[in-house]
Amino acid sequence: MDLSELDYELPPELIAQDPAARRDASRLLVYERTTGAVRHRRFDELPDELHGELVVVNDTKVVPARIPIETPRGEVLLLERLEDGTWEALARPTRRLRAGRRYGPVELLEHLGEGRWHLRLEGEPAGETPLPPYITEPLGDPSRYQTVYAREPGSAAAPTAGLHFTPELLALLDPVRVTLHVGIHGERYEVEPDAWERIRAAEHVLAVGTTTVRVLETLARGGPLTGRTELFITPDFEFRRVDALLTNFHLPRSTLLALVMAFAGIEETRRLYRLAVEERYRFYSFGDAMLIL
Repeated sequence: MDLSELDYELPPELIAQDPAARRDASRLLVYERTTGAVRHRRFDELPDELHGELVVVNDTKVVPARIPIETPRGEVLLLERLEDGTWEALARPTRRLRAGRRYGPVELLEHLGEGRWHLRLEGEPAGETPLPPYITEPLGDPSRYQTVYAREPGSAAAPTAGLHFTPELLALLDPVRVTLHVGIHGERYEVEPDAWERIRAAEHVLAVGTTTVRVLETLARGGPLTGRTELFITPDFEFRRVDALLTNFHLPRSTLLALVMAFAGIEETRRLYRLAVEERYRFYSFGDAMLIL
């Protein structure tokens, strides 16, 4: 696709710096693909918009992965725990770091290039929450960058579409859980056999977030129940298991925005984003949500 189609104008003040006071008090833009209808709702009204769809969520948990180091002053950002218990991470200042040396709880094993390192960590991660760079305000409550159903530690970032759910709202929806750990390269996922049976047998499936979409569409193409996915979804992609999508508003020129355009259409998505800006929706991780039916 033409990368310029992934551009849009966003006033900086619409980038949400903190979450809504109550998770499900965020706004919800609803778009029906078959009719083109648009509705402006609150997130706690989500059940009123559904008609029997099986809701599928990603229960990955964000690791406190940003670990400061003192000499030289810098930090390590954990990206992924490897099968042998070591980690892949980003570290800076890379030029002043040396393989074979310890920096606090971190032992650097090998420089992988471009600031990436193979390392061993003493104990479990005990750093800070790795917020996206566009969030410049400190987060008072780190739990607000976790979903209420987060269970499996392993992500470098939150599956942000799920941040809007409360336990009360979940109880109304009876969601199925899958796990995909958000990373930079191919991402690890796991789906229990009984969960996949429910998903495969469902008449209609609502995927909560783009991470959930990648898991479901990987399995729908014959992928194993446990593995890694490098599925890259762009317009003209054939969706085989996802019938509806719940997602936040994404960065320009991002793969996440390309996935939304694949699901809703390029021009339709651009129109919806212009409307969201006009209606002063809040954007990105702590922002509002969009439901595409």
